[in-house]
Amino acid sequence: MFVSFLLIVISVLLFSLIIFVHELGHFMTARYAGIKVNEFAIGMGPVIFKKQKGETVYSLRLFPIGGYCAMEGEDGESDDANAFGKKSVYKRILVVAAGAIMNIILAFVFMVIILTQRSEFASTTIGSFADDAVTSQYGLQVGDKILSVDGYGVSTYTDIGFALAVNSDFNATFVVERNGEKLTLTDVKLATRENESGKTVIVRDFFLNPIEKNFLTVISQTFKEMFSNVKMVYATLFGLITGTISLNEVSGPVGMVSVISDAAAKGLEVDFVAALNNIIRMLMVLSLNLGIFNLLPLPALDGGRLAFLILEAIKGKPVSPKYEGLIHTVGFVLLILFMLFISINDVLKMVWGRGLFG
Repeated sequence: MFVSFLLIVISVLLFSLIIFVHELGHFMTARYAGIKVNEFAIGMGPVIFKKQKGETVYSLRLFPIGGYCAMEGEDGESDDANAFGKKSVYKRILVVAAGAIMNIILAFVFMVIILTQRSEFASTTIGSFADDAVTSQYGLQVGDKILSVDGYGVSTYTDIGFALAVNSDFNATFVVERNGEKLTLTDVKLATRENESGKTVIVRDFFLNPIEKNFLTVISQTFKEMFSNVKMVYATLFGLITGTISLNEVSGPVGMVSVISDAAAKGLEVDFVAALNNIIRMLMVLSLNLGIFNLLPLPALDGGRLAFLILEAIKGKPVSPKYEGLIHTVGFVLLILFMLFISINDVLKMVWGRGLFG
Protein backbone atom coordinates (compact mmCIF):
# COMPACT_ATOMS: atom_id res chain seq x y z
CA MET A 1 0.00 0.00 0.00
CA PHE A 2 2.77 2.41 0.98
CA VAL A 3 4.79 1.55 -2.14
CA SER A 4 1.77 2.19 -4.38
CA PHE A 5 1.16 5.53 -2.67
CA LEU A 6 4.84 6.41 -3.07
CA LEU A 7 4.68 5.64 -6.80
CA ILE A 8 1.62 7.90 -7.16
CA VAL A 9 3.50 10.72 -5.42
CA ILE A 10 6.52 10.15 -7.68
CA SER A 11 4.25 10.16 -10.75
CA VAL A 12 2.69 13.49 -9.74
CA LEU A 13 6.11 15.01 -9.03
CA LEU A 14 7.54 13.83 -12.35
CA PHE A 15 4.43 15.05 -14.18
CA SER A 16 4.89 18.43 -12.46
CA LEU A 17 8.53 18.35 -13.58
CA ILE A 18 7.38 18.13 -17.21
CA ILE A 19 5.24 21.25 -16.76
CA PHE A 20 7.97 23.02 -14.78
CA VAL A 21 10.59 22.37 -17.47
CA HIS A 22 8.23 23.64 -20.19
CA GLU A 23 7.47 26.87 -18.37
CA LEU A 24 11.11 27.23 -17.30
CA GLY A 25 12.06 27.25 -20.98
CA HIS A 26 9.73 30.22 -21.58
CA PHE A 27 10.92 31.94 -18.40
CA MET A 28 14.67 31.59 -19.00
CA THR A 29 14.50 32.79 -22.60
CA ALA A 30 12.14 35.63 -21.65
CA ARG A 31 14.65 36.82 -19.06
CA TYR A 32 17.45 36.43 -21.61
CA ALA A 33 15.45 38.54 -24.09
CA GLY A 34 14.79 41.21 -21.45
CA ILE A 35 11.04 40.55 -21.32
CA LYS A 36 9.24 41.35 -18.07
CA VAL A 37 7.69 38.24 -16.46
CA ASN A 38 4.77 39.10 -14.17
CA GLU A 39 4.24 35.60 -12.75
CA PHE A 40 5.89 32.20 -12.99
CA ALA A 41 3.39 29.59 -11.77
CA ILE A 42 3.49 25.83 -11.36
CA GLY A 43 0.04 24.25 -11.13
CA MET A 44 -3.37 25.79 -11.70
CA GLY A 45 -6.15 26.99 -9.42
CA PRO A 46 -5.85 28.49 -5.91
CA VAL A 47 -2.43 29.68 -4.73
CA ILE A 48 -0.69 27.52 -2.11
CA PHE A 49 2.48 29.58 -1.93
CA LYS A 50 3.76 32.71 -3.64
CA LYS A 51 6.74 35.02 -3.31
CA GLN A 52 7.62 38.26 -5.02
CA LYS A 53 11.21 38.54 -6.17
CA GLY A 54 12.09 41.53 -8.28
CA GLU A 55 9.36 42.14 -10.84
CA THR A 56 8.17 38.50 -10.86
CA VAL A 57 5.74 36.65 -8.59
CA TYR A 58 6.69 32.97 -8.15
CA SER A 59 3.69 30.83 -7.21
CA LEU A 60 2.77 27.23 -6.49
CA ARG A 61 -0.89 26.42 -7.16
CA LEU A 62 -3.16 23.64 -5.95
CA PHE A 63 -3.75 21.48 -9.02
CA PRO A 64 -0.57 19.97 -10.61
CA ILE A 65 -2.08 19.89 -14.11
CA GLY A 66 -0.43 22.88 -15.72
CA GLY A 67 1.42 26.10 -15.15
CA TYR A 68 2.24 29.33 -16.91
CA CYS A 69 4.82 32.05 -17.46
CA ALA A 70 2.84 35.29 -17.66
CA MET A 71 4.84 37.84 -19.66
CA GLU A 72 3.99 41.54 -19.85
CA GLY A 73 2.06 42.33 -23.02
CA GLU A 74 1.94 38.70 -24.16
CA ASP A 75 -1.78 38.75 -24.93
CA GLY A 76 -2.36 42.44 -25.56
CA GLU A 77 -0.89 45.88 -25.96
CA SER A 78 1.50 47.26 -23.32
CA ASP A 79 3.47 50.49 -23.08
CA ASP A 80 6.16 48.83 -20.96
CA ALA A 81 9.53 48.95 -22.74
CA ASN A 82 10.15 45.34 -21.61
CA ALA A 83 6.82 44.01 -22.85
CA PHE A 84 6.73 40.88 -25.03
CA GLY A 85 5.56 42.81 -28.11
CA LYS A 86 8.35 45.38 -27.83
CA LYS A 87 11.10 42.83 -28.48
CA SER A 88 12.36 41.72 -31.90
CA VAL A 89 10.40 39.00 -33.69
CA TYR A 90 13.40 36.65 -33.50
CA LYS A 91 13.61 36.96 -29.70
CA ARG A 92 9.87 36.31 -29.44
CA ILE A 93 10.20 33.21 -31.65
CA LEU A 94 12.93 31.92 -29.33
CA VAL A 95 10.80 32.54 -26.22
CA VAL A 96 7.70 30.86 -27.65
CA ALA A 97 9.59 27.81 -28.98
CA ALA A 98 11.70 27.31 -25.83
CA GLY A 99 9.01 25.51 -23.79
CA ALA A 100 8.49 22.75 -26.35
CA ILE A 101 12.24 22.44 -26.95
CA MET A 102 12.84 21.98 -23.22
CA ASN A 103 10.22 19.20 -23.15
CA ILE A 104 11.99 17.43 -26.00
CA ILE A 105 15.31 17.74 -24.15
CA LEU A 106 13.71 16.35 -20.97
CA ALA A 107 12.30 13.42 -22.97
CA PHE A 108 15.84 12.79 -24.27
CA VAL A 109 17.16 12.68 -20.67
CA PHE A 110 14.36 10.29 -19.62
CA MET A 111 15.17 8.02 -22.58
CA VAL A 112 18.89 7.97 -21.71
CA ILE A 113 17.99 6.99 -18.11
CA ILE A 114 15.92 4.08 -19.42
CA LEU A 115 18.39 2.86 -22.03
CA THR A 116 21.49 3.00 -19.82
CA GLN A 117 19.89 0.35 -17.58
CA ARG A 118 19.61 -2.17 -20.41
CA SER A 119 22.30 -4.73 -21.10
CA GLU A 120 21.66 -4.62 -24.86
CA PHE A 121 19.24 -3.22 -27.44
CA ALA A 122 17.03 -4.87 -30.02
CA SER A 123 17.85 -4.32 -33.69
CA THR A 124 15.40 -4.55 -36.59
CA THR A 125 16.92 -7.78 -37.94
CA ILE A 126 15.18 -11.11 -37.28
CA GLY A 127 17.41 -13.49 -35.32
CA SER A 128 15.00 -16.35 -34.64
CA PHE A 129 11.34 -17.37 -34.48
CA ALA A 130 9.09 -18.71 -31.74
CA ASP A 131 7.97 -22.32 -32.03
CA ASP A 132 5.32 -22.72 -34.76
CA ALA A 133 5.70 -19.04 -35.72
CA VAL A 134 3.06 -17.91 -38.20
CA THR A 135 5.12 -15.18 -39.87
CA SER A 136 7.91 -17.61 -40.80
CA GLN A 137 5.34 -19.71 -42.68
CA TYR A 138 4.24 -16.67 -44.69
CA GLY A 139 7.58 -15.31 -45.94
CA LEU A 140 9.74 -13.87 -43.16
CA GLN A 141 13.16 -15.47 -42.66
CA VAL A 142 16.02 -15.33 -40.17
CA GLY A 143 18.40 -12.55 -41.22
CA ASP A 144 15.67 -10.33 -42.71
CA LYS A 145 16.21 -6.67 -41.82
CA ILE A 146 12.74 -5.11 -41.56
CA LEU A 147 12.54 -1.80 -43.46
CA SER A 148 8.80 -1.14 -43.23
CA VAL A 149 5.51 -2.69 -42.11
CA ASP A 150 2.34 -1.73 -44.01
CA GLY A 151 4.19 1.28 -45.41
CA TYR A 152 5.30 2.50 -41.99
CA GLY A 153 9.07 3.07 -42.02
CA VAL A 154 11.07 1.06 -39.50
CA SER A 155 14.28 2.29 -37.86
CA THR A 156 13.81 0.76 -34.37
CA TYR A 157 12.01 -2.17 -32.79
CA THR A 158 9.54 0.39 -31.41
CA ASP A 159 8.46 1.16 -34.99
CA ILE A 160 7.74 -2.54 -35.53
CA GLY A 161 5.63 -2.67 -32.37
CA PHE A 162 3.61 0.41 -33.36
CA ALA A 163 3.01 -0.78 -36.91
CA LEU A 164 1.74 -4.14 -35.65
CA ALA A 165 -0.37 -2.48 -32.93
CA VAL A 166 -2.36 -0.40 -35.45
CA ASN A 167 -2.82 -3.28 -37.89
CA SER A 168 -6.50 -4.27 -37.93
CA ASP A 169 -6.74 -7.20 -40.36
CA PHE A 170 -3.97 -9.47 -38.94
CA ASN A 171 -2.15 -9.51 -42.29
CA ALA A 172 0.71 -7.20 -43.15
CA THR A 173 3.02 -6.18 -45.96
CA PHE A 174 6.69 -6.30 -44.98
CA VAL A 175 9.53 -4.70 -46.89
CA VAL A 176 12.79 -6.38 -45.86
CA GLU A 177 16.44 -6.41 -46.84
CA ARG A 178 17.57 -9.98 -47.50
CA ASN A 179 21.10 -10.81 -48.68
CA GLY A 180 21.59 -7.22 -49.82
CA GLU A 181 18.32 -7.12 -51.82
CA LYS A 182 15.09 -5.33 -50.97
CA LEU A 183 12.04 -7.62 -51.02
CA THR A 184 8.35 -6.90 -50.57
CA LEU A 185 6.42 -9.65 -48.77
CA THR A 186 2.65 -9.27 -49.08
CA ASP A 187 -0.12 -10.94 -47.08
CA VAL A 188 2.12 -12.04 -44.25
CA LYS A 189 -0.21 -13.55 -41.67
CA LEU A 190 0.39 -12.33 -38.12
CA ALA A 191 0.22 -14.31 -34.89
CA THR A 192 -2.64 -13.38 -32.53
CA ARG A 193 -3.96 -14.09 -29.06
CA GLU A 194 -6.89 -13.00 -26.89
CA ASN A 195 -6.12 -10.48 -24.15
CA GLU A 196 -7.75 -10.27 -20.71
CA SER A 197 -10.86 -8.55 -22.09
CA GLY A 198 -11.36 -11.14 -24.83
CA LYS A 199 -10.10 -8.89 -27.64
CA THR A 200 -7.91 -10.43 -30.33
CA VAL A 201 -4.52 -8.73 -30.44
CA ILE A 202 -1.38 -9.21 -32.55
CA VAL A 203 1.75 -10.69 -30.97
CA ARG A 204 5.25 -10.65 -32.41
CA ASP A 205 6.33 -14.25 -32.99
CA PHE A 206 9.90 -13.45 -34.05
CA PHE A 207 12.92 -12.32 -32.06
CA LEU A 208 15.32 -9.54 -33.08
CA ASN A 209 19.11 -9.66 -33.02
CA PRO A 210 20.71 -7.70 -30.17
CA ILE A 211 22.84 -4.56 -30.48
CA GLU A 212 25.82 -4.32 -28.15
CA LYS A 213 25.51 -1.63 -25.49
CA ASN A 214 28.20 1.06 -25.31
CA PHE A 215 28.28 4.84 -25.10
CA LEU A 216 27.82 5.36 -28.84
CA THR A 217 24.94 2.87 -29.15
CA VAL A 218 23.17 4.41 -26.12
CA ILE A 219 23.26 7.86 -27.75
CA SER A 220 22.39 6.43 -31.17
CA GLN A 221 19.44 4.41 -29.84
CA THR A 222 18.22 7.41 -27.83
CA PHE A 223 18.01 9.56 -30.96
CA LYS A 224 16.41 6.72 -32.93
CA GLU A 225 13.83 6.08 -30.19
CA MET A 226 13.04 9.80 -29.98
CA PHE A 227 12.54 9.92 -33.75
CA SER A 228 10.34 6.81 -33.59
CA ASN A 229 8.15 8.40 -30.93
CA VAL A 230 7.84 11.62 -32.95
CA LYS A 231 6.73 9.56 -35.95
CA MET A 232 4.13 7.83 -33.77
CA VAL A 233 2.70 11.21 -32.69
CA TYR A 234 2.13 12.30 -36.27
CA ALA A 235 0.97 8.85 -37.39
CA THR A 236 -1.60 8.86 -34.57
CA LEU A 237 -2.83 12.35 -35.50
CA PHE A 238 -3.13 11.25 -39.14
CA GLY A 239 -5.00 8.13 -38.01
CA LEU A 240 -7.46 10.24 -35.99
CA ILE A 241 -8.10 12.50 -38.99
CA THR A 242 -8.59 9.59 -41.40
CA GLY A 243 -10.60 7.55 -38.90
CA THR A 244 -8.24 4.58 -38.79
CA ILE A 245 -7.63 5.30 -35.08
CA SER A 246 -10.60 5.81 -32.77
CA LEU A 247 -10.91 8.76 -30.38
CA ASN A 248 -11.26 6.11 -27.68
CA GLU A 249 -7.52 5.52 -28.09
CA VAL A 250 -6.77 9.14 -27.08
CA SER A 251 -6.20 9.95 -23.41
CA GLY A 252 -6.22 13.25 -21.54
CA PRO A 253 -4.87 13.99 -18.04
CA VAL A 254 -7.34 11.59 -16.37
CA GLY A 255 -6.50 8.78 -18.78
CA MET A 256 -2.78 9.41 -18.45
CA VAL A 257 -3.01 9.00 -14.67
CA SER A 258 -4.77 5.67 -15.23
CA VAL A 259 -2.20 4.54 -17.83
CA ILE A 260 0.73 5.55 -15.60
CA SER A 261 -0.88 3.76 -12.63
CA ASP A 262 -1.36 0.60 -14.70
CA ALA A 263 2.24 0.76 -15.94
CA ALA A 264 3.48 1.18 -12.35
CA ALA A 265 1.31 -1.72 -11.15
CA LYS A 266 2.71 -4.03 -13.85
CA GLY A 267 6.22 -2.95 -12.93
CA LEU A 268 5.56 -3.70 -9.27
CA GLU A 269 4.95 -7.32 -10.24
CA VAL A 270 8.72 -7.38 -10.84
CA ASP A 271 10.11 -4.83 -8.37
CA PHE A 272 10.06 -1.14 -7.40
CA VAL A 273 12.76 -0.18 -9.93
CA ALA A 274 10.77 -1.76 -12.77
CA ALA A 275 7.68 0.19 -11.70
CA LEU A 276 9.69 3.43 -11.56
CA ASN A 277 11.15 2.75 -15.00
CA ASN A 278 7.66 2.21 -16.41
CA ILE A 279 6.60 5.57 -14.99
CA ILE A 280 9.68 7.29 -16.43
CA ARG A 281 9.01 5.76 -19.86
CA MET A 282 5.38 6.90 -19.83
CA LEU A 283 6.45 10.41 -18.80
CA MET A 284 9.13 10.40 -21.49
CA VAL A 285 6.40 9.78 -24.06
CA LEU A 286 4.22 12.46 -22.42
CA SER A 287 7.02 15.06 -22.37
CA LEU A 288 7.92 14.34 -26.01
CA ASN A 289 4.27 14.47 -27.07
CA LEU A 290 3.78 17.74 -25.21
CA GLY A 291 6.81 19.21 -26.96
CA ILE A 292 5.83 18.03 -30.44
CA PHE A 293 2.11 18.78 -30.05
CA ASN A 294 2.87 22.30 -28.79
CA LEU A 295 4.85 23.02 -31.96
CA LEU A 296 1.90 22.20 -34.23
CA PRO A 297 0.55 25.38 -35.91
CA LEU A 298 -2.75 25.28 -34.03
CA PRO A 299 -4.40 28.34 -32.42
CA ALA A 300 -3.77 28.76 -28.65
CA LEU A 301 -0.73 26.46 -28.78
CA ASP A 302 2.87 27.64 -28.91
CA GLY A 303 2.98 26.46 -32.52
CA GLY A 304 0.05 28.74 -33.37
CA ARG A 305 1.89 31.71 -31.91
CA LEU A 306 5.03 30.65 -33.77
CA ALA A 307 3.10 30.61 -37.04
CA PHE A 308 2.05 34.24 -36.54
CA LEU A 309 5.59 35.26 -35.56
CA ILE A 310 7.10 33.51 -38.58
CA LEU A 311 4.52 35.27 -40.77
CA GLU A 312 5.54 38.57 -39.15
CA ALA A 313 9.23 37.84 -39.84
CA ILE A 314 8.42 37.14 -43.52
CA LYS A 315 6.10 40.13 -44.04
CA GLY A 316 8.09 42.54 -41.90
CA LYS A 317 5.03 43.57 -39.91
CA PRO A 318 2.80 41.80 -37.36
CA VAL A 319 -0.70 40.49 -37.94
CA SER A 320 -3.32 42.70 -36.32
CA PRO A 321 -3.36 41.86 -32.57
CA LYS A 322 -7.17 41.98 -32.69
CA TYR A 323 -7.41 39.19 -35.26
CA GLU A 324 -4.60 37.14 -33.76
CA GLY A 325 -6.17 37.41 -30.29
CA LEU A 326 -9.56 36.34 -31.67
CA ILE A 327 -8.07 33.29 -33.41
CA HIS A 328 -6.17 32.25 -30.25
CA THR A 329 -9.28 32.75 -28.10
CA VAL A 330 -11.44 30.58 -30.36
CA GLY A 331 -8.66 28.00 -30.51
CA PHE A 332 -8.31 28.01 -26.73
CA VAL A 333 -12.07 27.48 -26.23
CA LEU A 334 -12.07 24.60 -28.73
CA LEU A 335 -9.00 23.10 -27.04
CA ILE A 336 -10.64 23.28 -23.60
CA LEU A 337 -13.84 21.70 -24.97
CA PHE A 338 -11.80 18.94 -26.61
CA MET A 339 -9.86 18.27 -23.37
CA LEU A 340 -13.18 18.22 -21.45
CA PHE A 341 -14.60 15.73 -23.95
CA ILE A 342 -11.48 13.54 -23.72
CA SER A 343 -11.54 13.69 -19.89
CA ILE A 344 -15.21 12.63 -19.79
CA ASN A 345 -14.36 9.80 -22.18
CA ASP A 346 -11.44 8.78 -19.91
CA VAL A 347 -13.75 8.65 -16.87
CA LEU A 348 -16.30 6.53 -18.76
CA LYS A 349 -13.57 4.09 -19.80
CA MET A 350 -12.40 3.82 -16.19
CA VAL A 351 -15.93 3.38 -14.74
CA TRP A 352 -17.76 1.42 -17.48
CA GLY A 353 -14.84 -0.12 -19.34
CA ARG A 354 -15.74 1.62 -22.60
CA GLY A 355 -15.82 5.17 -23.91
CA LEU A 356 -18.30 7.22 -25.92
CA PHE A 357 -17.30 5.42 -29.10
CA GLY A 358 -17.56 1.90 -27.76
